[in-house]
Amino acid sequence: MSPVEPRDEAVIEAQLGRPPRNIHGIGHRCPCGNPDVVATEPRLDDGTPFPTTFYLTCPRAASMIGTLEASGLMKEMSERLESDPDLAAAYRTAHEAYLAFRTSIGEVPEIAGVSAGGMPTRVKCLHVLAGQSLAQGRGVNPLGDEVLDLLGQFWADGPCVAPAETPTDPA
Repeated sequence: MSPVEPRDEAVIEAQLGRPPRNIHGIGHRCPCGNPDVVATEPRLDDGTPFPTTFYLTCPRAASMIGTLEASGLMKEMSERLESDPDLAAAYRTAHEAYLAFRTSIGEVPEIAGVSAGGMPTRVKCLHVLAGQSLAQGRGVNPLGDEVLDLLGQFWADGPCVAPAETPTDPA
């Protein structure tokens, strides 16, 4: 986890098309240098519980993942969880790692035990799984790792965005 710099906030706003909310830190940086995953506070400033700790911000990766979701991949992965006890155990461990990280940021009783992406029993959001794999590293979430494998080098064409004006350090 790295701190959020003013330039990061500008990039994330350009990626999302809106100002970012309640970023705890940069969960992962794309090889191009831009943030591509942020860790979000488990409670937003308005008091709303927010279970999506690892939030994928790269629009290029998000679009590619949307295509994967439309292909039926989530259903296929959920079916594999039902029939493969080793995969199901590894996915449950990924759920526990997600919860442990979020708890390290802050406890929110309303979402205790709830991770994201359908974990630990089904697959509901590939964006979250990929975000966890990027932020916590390969080997933590086997299905997130599979999504990353399918994406390939989504950054190869260069940065997904560049903010119109990047804040500079006045020093």
